[in-house]
Amino acid sequence: MTSTYLSDGARLSFNDTGAGLPVVFLHPTPLDHDYWRPLIQDLAGVRAIVPDLRGHGGSQLGTSLPVGRFTRVPDAPVLNMAQLAADVLSLLDHLEVKEAVFAGCSIGGYVLLELWRKAPERMRGLAFVCSKPQPDAEANLVKRVANITQARAGGVNALYDGMAQSLVAATARQRNPEIVSELQVRMTLTPEALVAVQAGLATRPDSVPTVASIGVPVLAIAGGEDSAVTPADMEAFRAAPGGCEYHLLPDAGHFAAYEQPRKVAALFALWLKQFQP
Repeated sequence: MTSTYLSDGARLSFNDTGAGLPVVFLHPTPLDHDYWRPLIQDLAGVRAIVPDLRGHGGSQLGTSLPVGRFTRVPDAPVLNMAQLAADVLSLLDHLEVKEAVFAGCSIGGYVLLELWRKAPERMRGLAFVCSKPQPDAEANLVKRVANITQARAGGVNALYDGMAQSLVAATARQRNPEIVSELQVRMTLTPEALVAVQAGLATRPDSVPTVASIGVPVLAIAGGEDSAVTPADMEAFRAAPGGCEYHLLPDAGHFAAYEQPRKVAALFALWLKQFQP
């Protein structure tokens, strides 16, 4: 069932289903909570807490985002990882959940790293799917500026068309040609939200040093056909002192948990056993 809560002046949406070990699932952009639905259907024994990140799905963007922090587009509002992490902590407080296991894909993983810096005592384990600790490289920064320019020029739909094609593995598109249109339907960010998200991604910090401080178990799942996050990028999670279980899905793209939900759910289920009473 979908519910809402307030965080820093914005009304945000979330789903809270199942019973058992609390697991918070943070989706990739520009998708919403539905990204995790196929995986959660195959994952038993967990209480799945699945928010729509600020500006995504049923969650408002809010009106007080900082401006000027992305120097390449100085008038862009910035939805930074600190705000997204604060929203998640507000959700935990709203639900009176003291601690949980967390899973994040892409931007969801970047938020997990910020959460670890802010509130490690609330995190029993961290699962990263097609996410990385490194900041944007120069080519990524150039792409962020281009995306913002295109969004402001009325090209949001064209951007989403391109993302749905490029971020889904070629193998997944061959196996299930409808997957592209399924994901496009869930790309509902407004132009303003897309601009804010792109600026936030561009200004996220280098989290490689943070990985060296993660003292809880880590699960890292990489996609061999991921055009945005390489398996080599995700190797950096092996440095986590709490231990890292690393898996490579050779034929998965950036949206691996949606493309191969049963396989990813099976990996999650085995890893989550260590947290069960």
